[in-house]
Amino acid sequence: MTDPDLAEMAEDELTRALTLKWSELSGITPWGDSYDGITPAGREVMVDRSYIWQGAAGGDILVEVAVYGGPSRYELGERASALIARGGKE
Repeated sequence: MTDPDLAEMAEDELTRALTLKWSELSGITPWGDSYDGITPAGREVMVDRSYIWQGAAGGDILVEVAVYGGPSRYELGERASALIARGGKE
């Protein structure tokens, strides 16, 4: 079951996360953070953003975003992910 409000925010946060270049991220990967946010519909949520190596360190970076209504509702949240390819966006 998809929550359109959470899905919209996850996609928006992913778009923001993808503005960073591979060269900027490679020095801090793996890395992640969590913060409180407000969805487009005005709901208070948690947002997790992580940058991890897709395979071996130094390769492509997997960007993952999760938006959910608090720790007890993590599994009900929405997720979005994409790759930043090594050499693709230097």
